[in-house]
Amino acid sequence: MSGQVITVDRKKYAVGLFWQPTGAGYVARTYARALARSIDKKLNLYTEYRAMVGLGSKRAGHRSGMDSAAAAIADALGEFTSFLAVFALDKSFYLVAVRNGVILEDKLFEREEDARAEYFKLSEIPDWGALFAPGAWGMPRAVERNLPDLIMRTARATLRPISRARAVVVSIILVLMFVGVFLWFFREPLRQMFAPQPQISNVSPEIVAEYERQVEEKNKELDEQFQIERAPQPEPIILPYEFLPNPTIRAETCFQAIAFLMQPITGWSQVSAECGETHASVVFNRDFGTLNDFYATATELMPGSFVQQESDDTLYVRATLPAVPTYASLDERDVETVLRAVLSAFQYGGMSVDAQMVTDTLTNGVDTVNLDIVEVAAESKLNPMQFMKIFEEFGGVYMTRCAWDASTRNWNYEVIIYAK
Repeated sequence: MSGQVITVDRKKYAVGLFWQPTGAGYVARTYARALARSIDKKLNLYTEYRAMVGLGSKRAGHRSGMDSAAAAIADALGEFTSFLAVFALDKSFYLVAVRNGVILEDKLFEREEDARAEYFKLSEIPDWGALFAPGAWGMPRAVERNLPDLIMRTARATLRPISRARAVVVSIILVLMFVGVFLWFFREPLRQMFAPQPQISNVSPEIVAEYERQVEEKNKELDEQFQIERAPQPEPIILPYEFLPNPTIRAETCFQAIAFLMQPITGWSQVSAECGETHASVVFNRDFGTLNDFYATATELMPGSFVQQESDDTLYVRATLPAVPTYASLDERDVETVLRAVLSAFQYGGMSVDAQMVTDTLTNGVDTVNLDIVEVAAESKLNPMQFMKIFEEFGGVYMTRCAWDASTRNWNYEVIIYAK
């Protein structure tokens, strides 16, 4: 164990994460990035668990791909929506507190008295569903549980980098190292390959043409004799900015699709709606209505939509988006200039935005194309048509997603811009 990491059955788990609930319609990575900037920029790892994000840091010993111990314990104790637990480790004590499904505490204590004091303070909160503590403490109503027997190896909360920049840099370094080793290992064949070759002079063009014809005929004979099939040519790489939907029509289509699905149904409340690349969807929660009432009303108000029952009290409704005319569009500026222009546009409108530069790689197995992209994520009161007016001066614009939160009445947008 080092820093905020514990080892259980030779597997390392991250502890001491900063947990925060997320609202409906939020993108976990975007929310984690904004949260880290407001708390501590050294929090560079995050995980998503239920309706929460947990922030970690490499300086605390956390690593990408490491599972969260608190999430694993919450899964193992899924029958309790609220519990307070302390587990004795070799030289430390690990405390986890979950209240109404939300992780309140995720702490590692080096001293037993500190862990006991924190347990006493939290145990004063009433209505814990279960209490767990070391047997030596003699805590009333508390049961001792062995952490290795309790923790699940199939934890669903795995740490990932908040920023993609480091992964891109590491990939570039690995590629450069591979190229360097390749050039060193094959330096002699490459030197011979690029060495000046003796030129054949005074060769008759007629002789050359006849030689090429004979070689081609011989190759055809060999193909027929041994039934050799020529390797198929790779499909050309399809550049996404050559088939972008019209931004204005795309915004209107998403707005109309969400309005079509956000129908008022008696006894059911609208939670959130989302417009993706091919479908629009909405989530309803039951207040006092029945499933039969919902299906009867939805069939009349939302014909052709698909209804999926998530639970007795939650329904998910989805509709296919109509086709939108496409056209080729690319911003003629470089990616740094586009990013600066995006930030300036939002500053001019007095709006906050999360924008970053990324590189997308496309390949057909033979050729490779790198696309410079500016990713934009923002929350706004503006509807899709009004919001997309911000990008009227840009080319290569595609709104990949927009979501409506019925509780806050805010829109969340994700937009990408292809730069030259």
